Amino acid sequence: MADATRVELEIVTPKGRALMAAVDEVTAPSVNGEFGVLPGHLPVLAALRTGIVTYRVGQDQKRCAIGAGFAEAGPLRMVILTDEYVEREGVDPVVVRKELSEVQASLAKLAAEASPGSQAKEEAKTLVGRENWLAAQLELYGDPPPATMRPLEEWGPPEPMADDDVPAEPPRS
Repeated sequence: MADATRVELEIVTPKGRALMAAVDEVTAPSVNGEFGVLPGHLPVLAALRTGIVTYRVGQDQKRCAIGAGFAEAGPLRMVILTDEYVEREGVDPVVVRKELSEVQASLAKLAAEASPGSQAKEEAKTLVGRENWLAAQLELYGDPPPATMRPLEEWGPPEPMADDDVPAEPPRS
């Protein structure tokens, strides 16, 4: 259990608890940017993007890669819920690079077909998510892939609903 000068960091995946450590500081990748948690942090709930979590115990800094998920932080504890987790020792860069090139080839093929159907969009969203996870693993390993720019509409929020265009009420006389 963490004392008042430490934060108890817990990372949980569907397979169970991946990490439990009393740390001095945690930095996590939220969808709005990186954020840090120190002992005494005000309570916060954040959506996380795929990326690198950095935590410090004394002078020892450690890193791990996580998939998208959620974090709940408070004065003495931070819990990260994610589908993916890996430490540097668990990354095989040859296998990850091979899978990354396969995913990128699938994305290129999907873009060339130019089928705007919802099934194609869902497949592209899944592939982009996988591409991000593989890129995070390579970044953790210290061998990041070249940056990839994808238009927001490939994986971003859906178009506004038609009800958003409701005409204003006519002025009263």
